[in-house]
Amino acid sequence: MMFKILMILAQDNLSGEQAEFLINDRLSFMRFLDLSLDDRVPDATTIWLFRERLVKAGAIKRLFDRFDQAVRDAGYIPMSGQIVDASLVAAPKQRNTEDEKADIRAGRILEAWRSKPAKLRQKDRDARWTVKFTKAKPKADGSKPLDIAIPRFGYQNHISIDREHGVIRRWSVTDAARFEGAMLREGLLDKTNTASSVLADSAYRSKANEAFLAANGLSSRIHRKKPQGLPMPKRTARANGRKSTVRARVEHVFAEQKSRMGLFVRTIGLSRAEMKIGMANLLYIYGRLPPQGVVVSLAAADA
Repeated sequence: MMFKILMILAQDNLSGEQAEFLINDRLSFMRFLDLSLDDRVPDATTIWLFRERLVKAGAIKRLFDRFDQAVRDAGYIPMSGQIVDASLVAAPKQRNTEDEKADIRAGRILEAWRSKPAKLRQKDRDARWTVKFTKAKPKADGSKPLDIAIPRFGYQNHISIDREHGVIRRWSVTDAARFEGAMLREGLLDKTNTASSVLADSAYRSKANEAFLAANGLSSRIHRKKPQGLPMPKRTARANGRKSTVRARVEHVFAEQKSRMGLFVRTIGLSRAEMKIGMANLLYIYGRLPPQGVVVSLAAADA
């Protein structure tokens, strides 16, 4: 029941207080939790304590692996290749001075913060700033457009989905400043996929990644980068366009999480952010697949 409550929290990005109120208010939520009208609903503190126990145990990865096994047992095996991408997940901005930022990057704790434990608990020392560039559209007069740089603060959700079912198979959470291309070599690929092709955008194109894919018997279909100072060759642009028609499926995951789920990290620290984002990844799969086969497989695992 408590884990189902965490699913409710992830579904609509609710706080513990909001979840407590809505469970008491909605019969649909009570039916989902197998509660009757005279049953006691866990309060916000109980929900928070349960989630903290899972965070301290590092349980979200094991829970996701168990759910993934149930999905496979229901017949949704990884097929037709895999698609890799990452998305920024915003977190509350930290108002720190330049000296404080330098100490955070160096892994030090300021004495002024150490003497004030309440203040220190509200300082997210794991999240980082990054800059998101948005390509400007070409101008009608032919003049060079200016790209827009947007500063963002938070974490990154790195995922790998299978091409056939669009199901998340591997995922990882890092701070927002982590270079996403390097994550390809850090457990993000599913070697059980029935096909060898790997699709990703040009941020993942590097000699190290190409060598890694070749060494593991995988076929690279990663976008090629534009030559520096030269126009993009038409042949390369057409090839990238064909890859994009397939690679775009991974964007549906992030659109679902950010628009319908309203994914946003309210918590402090990487371990809690991993729990929050991991639940969103699990819930995306739960909402995408027909539940009957997966639920039967989970029941068999419990037995």
